[in-house]
Amino acid sequence: MSDSEPEPTSGASPVSRDGDGAHDDVPADVHGSEDATLGGYLRVHERPPAFEGADGHPYTVSIEAERTPDLRAPWEGYLVFLRWADTGVGVVGHAESPTLWRERTEDEVRREAGRSSLAQVKQWLDEAIGLRMDRIGEVD
Repeated sequence: MSDSEPEPTSGASPVSRDGDGAHDDVPADVHGSEDATLGGYLRVHERPPAFEGADGHPYTVSIEAERTPDLRAPWEGYLVFLRWADTGVGVVGHAESPTLWRERTEDEVRREAGRSSLAQVKQWLDEAIGLRMDRIGEVD
């Protein structure tokens, strides 16, 4: 993978890549609890966390929010998991979670998504991969 793409990890916690090699194998949540959540990881590392999916492929995650016709909760949110080429050259597919949050504003959706633990995000990734495999027989 190039330096610009996040490296996937096999566990729920992404591995910190400080660039100096000193902490390359230390799970990010050891450095502080703030990056044990999706929002905290995005703030601390200024990039999305990377995971190894249940299918063995590398993924990163993106929080998505859309308007809905529901006046009580006009915004919904879900996660899109971008599947990277094994070489890290680019995105070769994706998987999506179902709607996970319904809120009054886009900011509320993103805040709720950001509170999700990285372990929960990894679980949603593996579930999304499973649903996709059930639907089309395999992942990209």
